[in-house]
Amino acid sequence: MGNVISVGLGECKVSRSPDDELVAYGLGSCLGIGMYDPVTHVAGMVHAVLPELNHNEVPSPKYVEIGINTLLDEMVRNGAVRSRIITRMAGGANMLLNGSLTQSFNIGERNATAAHQVFQKLNIRLSAEEVGGNIGRTVRLYVSQGRMTVRVVGGKEHDL
Repeated sequence: MGNVISVGLGECKVSRSPDDELVAYGLGSCLGIGMYDPVTHVAGMVHAVLPELNHNEVPSPKYVEIGINTLLDEMVRNGAVRSRIITRMAGGANMLLNGSLTQSFNIGERNATAAHQVFQKLNIRLSAEEVGGNIGRTVRLYVSQGRMTVRVVGGKEHDL
């Protein structure tokens, strides 16, 4: 087992150490977005919480667009080459199962939609994703291999 680095709500972490594992625990409506440069072995993860910044809030990686941009900048600052970065994403579940709630409360779907828009805008190809549903997930990014795994609550860990 490697050195586990927890990526908490609204955090962005980057590592070059092959012993590290970046982990975002208990993703519900949040997104765990992992990036990896297979040549320099730079890995990073952001734990994005909300789709967009409101006018009176302070910019933070907890917002999807700011989080993705912050992660990308940190990856490049640590030696990654943007054109080689492999990007994967998991989470974005609808944790509110009441059918009478409006779409505005489906934060998970709104987070995933916002992320896809940012990826398109930045010309980032998403290699794999596991989003939606109504169950929580934990994601791990193994720095040594660039392997990203997902485990749903009560399930087995599998590669993304």
